[in-house]
Amino acid sequence: MAWIFVGLGNPGYEYEGTRHNTGRMTLEYFAKASKLSDWKEDMKAKALVSRGLLGKTLVALILPNTFMNKSGVAVAKFVKSAKAAERMAVVYDDLDLPLGVMKISYNRGSGGHKGVESIMKAVKTKKFTRVRVGVSPSTASGAIRKPVGDKVVVNYILTKFKPHELEQLKTVFKKVSRALQVIATEGLPRAMNQFN
Repeated sequence: MAWIFVGLGNPGYEYEGTRHNTGRMTLEYFAKASKLSDWKEDMKAKALVSRGLLGKTLVALILPNTFMNKSGVAVAKFVKSAKAAERMAVVYDDLDLPLGVMKISYNRGSGGHKGVESIMKAVKTKKFTRVRVGVSPSTASGAIRKPVGDKVVVNYILTKFKPHELEQLKTVFKKVSRALQVIATEGLPRAMNQFN
């Protein structure tokens, strides 16, 4: 059975390389590393799509070309039922995790993430996999320094990664790519055991 992987972000040049586009950047890396098809625009779904095989499992990668809070519009064209959502993994930026950390979870709330909220509404379930990629700054000792206040948070997530942060992200991209590979070929429990 096929898996659908969704990378959240905002479309458009001005959002490229921003923290809020981490999910999108991760999936772009994964598509290239896994030698999946080139991205093709699906006008009806308002998304970019890449497909291919991981082992014997068919995967479809979706990058919604909608703004973050409308991500569900694009996803709903590919995930037609709550049952189908069980074979979907959504990759996105998470302020509750420090930069350099990733975590896999299943059947959880949105944690206030507008893109995840939009998908939950569109597919009418929260029973899907989340791959959360940390974007918060941390202290030298590794303690998280999460931005506070709506305006501060919005400004922070819409700023571009600094070069040294992008280096750190590359390591996370590799880890997430391995995790997605395991999810598709060996199942979610195995991936959670291995990567959490």
